[in-house]
Amino acid sequence: MHRRDFLTAGLAATTTAVSGHAWSAPATDQRLLVIFLRGGYDAINVVVPTSSDFYYESRPTLAIARPDPANPNAALPLDGDWSLHPTLRDSLYPLWTKKQIAFVPFAGADDMTRSHFETQDTIELGQPAGGPRNYRSGFMGRLAQQLAGGRPIAFTAQPPLAFQGPMSVPNVAITSVGKPGVDDRQARLIQDMYRGHDLRAAVAEGFSARDKAYAALAGEMAAANRNAISPSGFELAARRVARLMKTDYNLAFLDVGGWDTHVNQGGATGVLADRIGQLGRGLAALSEDLGPDAWTNTAVVVISEFGRTFKENGDKGTDHGHGSVYWVLGGAVKGGRVAGEQVALVPKSLNDGRDLVVLADNRAMMSSIIQPLYGLRRDQIEKIFPGGPGPLESLSLV
Repeated sequence: MHRRDFLTAGLAATTTAVSGHAWSAPATDQRLLVIFLRGGYDAINVVVPTSSDFYYESRPTLAIARPDPANPNAALPLDGDWSLHPTLRDSLYPLWTKKQIAFVPFAGADDMTRSHFETQDTIELGQPAGGPRNYRSGFMGRLAQQLAGGRPIAFTAQPPLAFQGPMSVPNVAITSVGKPGVDDRQARLIQDMYRGHDLRAAVAEGFSARDKAYAALAGEMAAANRNAISPSGFELAARRVARLMKTDYNLAFLDVGGWDTHVNQGGATGVLADRIGQLGRGLAALSEDLGPDAWTNTAVVVISEFGRTFKENGDKGTDHGHGSVYWVLGGAVKGGRVAGEQVALVPKSLNDGRDLVVLADNRAMMSSIIQPLYGLRRDQIEKIFPGGPGPLESLSLV
């Protein structure tokens, strides 16, 4: 047995031991899932500024047509200024009509590097850009410390930076579930090693949590062929996430890659449209599998490290930008609106003359969600986002 297998098997147990109390059923029914679109998704070809003539001038091959009921490739109207990509017609648009999804344009980090890694780190750490960084302290790790009934989990192959902290949060590669690396016999041997030790109960609970998660996912995988669930991709991952968050976890992180679209990005159809369609179907599946009761107490936040250039490039794609559009959806969300401060999309309003400005700081936006969702005090928010701008009262997303 390798040390790595032991650490993976005991991860949930370590969390229990460090946090100082045994995990049981969450004290709160509120759930938060943060989905990170790694690569910088092209926000304005998904939440489309259809009232802006400058948008259509800037994107002669990529722009999404203005709303037109007779055109299946036209954007879906949200309000007088913004519309939604047509591939989301059957997945996210129904949530809009139910007022269960909101979009926040001009959102992002204060990081101006346009570097994937630098800006991803800035957002996951939740610390001010430009200052000293503590890579052992992520904003979701600090949030988990503030929640008395928190049951955090990362649906990632490796522990994400967002969950770094004194609590070791369990992680599981949700898109590729295999048998646990430590079998039952080895698990018993490890538990015997801790007999009489203070950590014995924590280790046993860790293996129990691992086995429960594997059993739930293995059962879903066995039923997948008959139930016609896609064998791969985000929809399958979202259904697995729903299965685990419905009963066991209330604070989670998931990342989805593949959003760096420099070449042949496409418009109403093409590479980005396919990926956005898959993402939308997955989010709809998440809502469906959580069920109405759990969905009522759920908030899902979809973010990315930055948006992309306002103008398309010579390769019919887009390059690294700055401001983005964040999504907030769930039964706990005050949706059906495009929220936050906005400016007219004209050349003089662009950041560096090339991309969206940031008017809603990512830390302020997350504070505006988690404070009412979990009933946190202002001093707790300051511990989660030290030196941050605090909640944006104007958003009122939850």
